[in-house]
Amino acid sequence: MMTTKTATMTRAEIALEKFGDFHCAQSVVYAFADDSGIDADTLLALATGFGVGIGRKQEVCGAVAGAVLLLGARYGRRANDSVGKTERSFDEIRLFMDEFTRTTGTIKCLDLLGGCDLTTDEGRQKFQQQDLKNKVCRKCIEKACELLQPHFR
Repeated sequence: MMTTKTATMTRAEIALEKFGDFHCAQSVVYAFADDSGIDADTLLALATGFGVGIGRKQEVCGAVAGAVLLLGARYGRRANDSVGKTERSFDEIRLFMDEFTRTTGTIKCLDLLGGCDLTTDEGRQKFQQQDLKNKVCRKCIEKACELLQPHFR
């Protein structure tokens, strides 16, 4: 079930391939696992609750939440670090979220999906019928990966 990463695949391509097996947050973290300092299985488990706007509450987009997890792994404060590490992490996360919002209009899953409520049968039907997984979610994953790329070279 694990994707075979190749040197020619972009992070976005890896994440989008993984999106067939996992949700948005998991797909994003998987694509950057090699450079995060955390193994892919652990990242996938940690990101599980962030899918579909955090536990299907459709709040913060899962692709954004996965990116925040990765930025925390990259810049976050560890036990023996100074408070300055927290500020650096907050700065990088805020910049990421601002740029994502600038290009997509919002970071809120429900709004990105045009109000399609995935907690209802009607909303899940609309999601399928309007192909929102491909029209919206894939674009959010791609944008998150694009914005994360400079942090993981």
